[in-house]
Amino acid sequence: QVHLVESGGRLVQAGGSLRLSCAASGLTASTYTMAWFRQAPGKAREFVVRISAGAGVTYYADSVKGRFTASRDAAENTVYLQMNSLKPEDTAVYYCACRSGFIYSTSFESYTYWGQGTQVTVSS
Repeated sequence: QVHLVESGGRLVQAGGSLRLSCAASGLTASTYTMAWFRQAPGKAREFVVRISAGAGVTYYADSVKGRFTASRDAAENTVYLQMNSLKPEDTAVYYCACRSGFIYSTSFESYTYWGQGTQVTVSS
């Protein structure tokens, strides 16, 4: 059974850095498309980045490109989101998601499994 657990969210000052983790179990990570989404209060769920199955090619939302970096560990069972130069508008609950195979969507409806989310708050 697929299970995703996010961790690492906390309060951080604007301009600071934070690293989120997503521990995956019950799957072979290299055969799944992994993704990060975020949702701020009163707003729709927003795509952040996806990591492809196989080679792990990344695709970033324009709002985070150049500041955030997604990666997988050597065993391809943990996904990370390194967040630098954080802005107050990055404040949100961050969710890890996945779906088997090669998925190219930025829509949350395309992803099958979700973690519980971790809160990131960036102070101004």
